[in-house]
Amino acid sequence: MSQRPDLRQRRSVLEHEWSRWVPRLSVPGARPGGSAALRHEVTESWARSLSSVDPGRDSAPVADGGAVHQRWTSSPLYGPVSGLAGELRSIAEDAGFVTAVTDESGTILWTCGGPAMRRQAERVNFAPGGRWDEQAMGTNALSLALRTGRPSSVFSAEHLVSALHGWVCYCAPVHAPDGRVLGVLDLSTTWDRSHPLAMSTVRSLVTTVEARLTTEPHRPGRLRISCLGAERVVQGGRRLALRPRQLEILTLLALEPDGFTAERLRAALYGDRPVTSSTFKAEISHLRRALGGGVSARRYALTVPVACDAVEVLRALEEGDTDAALRRYGGPLLPRSEAPGIEEWRTRLEVTVREAVLASHRPEHALRYGERAPYDTEIHEHALDLLGPRDTRRAIAAGRLTAALRD
Repeated sequence: MSQRPDLRQRRSVLEHEWSRWVPRLSVPGARPGGSAALRHEVTESWARSLSSVDPGRDSAPVADGGAVHQRWTSSPLYGPVSGLAGELRSIAEDAGFVTAVTDESGTILWTCGGPAMRRQAERVNFAPGGRWDEQAMGTNALSLALRTGRPSSVFSAEHLVSALHGWVCYCAPVHAPDGRVLGVLDLSTTWDRSHPLAMSTVRSLVTTVEARLTTEPHRPGRLRISCLGAERVVQGGRRLALRPRQLEILTLLALEPDGFTAERLRAALYGDRPVTSSTFKAEISHLRRALGGGVSARRYALTVPVACDAVEVLRALEEGDTDAALRRYGGPLLPRSEAPGIEEWRTRLEVTVREAVLASHRPEHALRYGERAPYDTEIHEHALDLLGPRDTRRAIAAGRLTAALRD
């Protein structure tokens, strides 16, 4: 989109006002003065924010990733937003926006958008886990909407933090049926894409989310998927009897929470096998019935809270916690499955866990993984390298290595 002269002019004026007022408001006791170019709510927010936020900071502080994932899957917004995920992605990708949903504290729980815009957003931690409340990130549309309970937009240098001057954000709070603010829904993009219709789009989306909060049936209990060396699904304390294909679908959806198009999910399940569309759709329908809903329609994704041992292993490894990953790693992913998507994830998990073990300097990691990989001579040799000459556990590693070499 071309940079309209009116937007360039507005940005230039706001940059001048920011340079003029922010240093003054940094002085304790200073109060914002009048300016035709600045909204009163913006300068008031600047004054409040400067006690805790450095305008020169380069990104938002980040909350714990694991805790954020749990907060999202247990949030009342999870179901309604997941049901709209296809539409939200389409809007974001077609118009060059990033869509974000926060909780009531201003912590981002979920985002979507095209790859280029998401990369830009991630540079300032406009991503799950990023804290965008006023105390953490100063004046921005999310913090204003949470504070006022009304829709808000912030353009370019109206943001307190200078790293955000290249952005424009539109958002509106999402209210529960009892009136509580549950979070905000935000559309953000670069300043040159600013458009008045963006705010009406946000309002419309929030109205849809709030309607779903009112009409959505009671959410099924949390899913617990065990798919590493075992095959077990429990929902609300009750074990579900799923067919192998349904378990494959459920596992893939848990591993990729952003969901699948129909074509991609079908390929992940069947590869090049000639399977009719009706057979594929029937499997999805059977899974929906077993879960009491729980799978969105336009883009296949889970809309119920879920915990999965494979996801927990990957998250632990991302956080550098090999010990936690090995506690959860019960063996290969759905070892009986021949679905291409499962085989790909199985290999990815095995390689990632194995490399973490080989990089670890703790012998107990190699010993524990060695239980699951009896024929892996390199793992047993690694354990022996780490164990002292008088460590009684050397006998375990030596015995495993001998057996592996013999076979």
